[in-house]
Order: sequence, then C-alpha cells, then structure tokens
Amino acid sequence: MLSVELHAHSALSYDGRDPVEDLLERARAAGLDALAVTDHDEIDASLQAASVAPEYDLVGIPGMEISSAAGHVLALGVEELVPAGLSFDETLDRIREAGGIAVVPHPFQTSRHGVARHVSRDQLASADAIEVYNSRLLTGLANRKAESFATERGLPMTAGSDAHIAEMVARAVTEVGTDDRSSSAILDAVSEGRTSVVGCRTPWRVSVRQALSGVPRRVKHTVLDVF
Repeated sequence: MLSVELHAHSALSYDGRDPVEDLLERARAAGLDALAVTDHDEIDASLQAASVAPEYDLVGIPGMEISSAAGHVLALGVEELVPAGLSFDETLDRIREAGGIAVVPHPFQTSRHGVARHVSRDQLASADAIEVYNSRLLTGLANRKAESFATERGLPMTAGSDAHIAEMVARAVTEVGTDDRSSSAILDAVSEGRTSVVGCRTPWRVSVRQALSGVPRRVKHTVLDVF
C-alpha cells in the first residue's frame, strides 16, 4: 500500500500560498509516498513538483483542478493544460485524451463548486473516481453523501486534503493498493478501485483563513477575465 495526497494547491493557485518545495517537504515529513499538486486551472507548478519529487523520495503525480462549467474536476496524470469552462462531459473527455483520470472532488459541497447540482447522477457516475473525504469540511454531510453515492454506484473512492498551505498536506490521504512507486501504477490502482481513505478535518480557522486569503486574487482573476 502507498499513501498518497491527491489534492493539494501551491502558490500558483489563486488561493494557494506556498511553493511546491514546501508542499513536497511536508509530504515527506508526513511519511507519504506520493503527492499530486492540483492547482486551479494551472499546471506549471504541478509539472515542476512532479519533476523534483524524487529528490524528496516521493512520486510526483502531475495534475490540476479544472473549473468546468458544472464545477471542479481533478485531472490526475495529465501533463498539459485542460481548459476551464468546458462542459462536464467534455472536461472528462479531454482529461482522458490527455492520458489522465478524472476524479470529482467535493461533489456535494455546493459552496465549493461541487458538480452534483449541475449534472445528472449518471454523469457524475461517469467519472473515474469520487473524492469521498475532503478534509475541508464543516459538518461532514457532503462527504457522507459522496461516499454513499460512490458505494451505490460501485465507484472508486479517494480522499484529499485540499490543502492550500503546506501544513495541511496529508490531512486526508488515499491509501492505494500497489507497491509500484510510479505515477501510472498509482493512478491505475485508483481507477480500479484499489483504495481506502484516511482523513481528519482541517481546523475550521485554517479553512476560513485559506478561503479569505484567496478573495483578492479571485477578484483579480475575475476582472482580468472580463477585460
């Protein structure tokens, strides 16, 4: 079994804070085997992290968190930018065309761009995996809904810290059923459902601080998109 962080953000995300080196150092200190940096609609930092991960005795998994028209989708194993704003179905197609797998994070958390209210149940079930434990939670209800849905549909399950600062890396970990320390083997195991999830809640004060810290950059991005 390998312990993997599949959902973490660097300073390249509009609401992230730390460089990839800090995330990698924290992942190593936490005893993880692999790390995916999944910045919002950006991939450069993730590619950088994947390239230097072996220096930290880690497997680097390239990826990103895409803002589809329906909400957020994690693209794991991609090495090229998948554009934002596409439909949910097209986003999944583009991820797979790029050689990755599509994991839906926090699908039932409407305040954080969960896709569930914008897609059908069959569409949601077409993803390669569902994130059933996201450590940035208030009540845990959205996580329980995600787990129930994944169980009902027989879908692979993942966990993610959704860390926006390095200290929160490894709050939620996906245990992956493989001993092959490679990105491809890890993602194959995820898509085949050879996973279990381990997680604990991000302290609410940290979650609030992370959310507020992203407001200025989010506004800046919105203004730039308009013009």
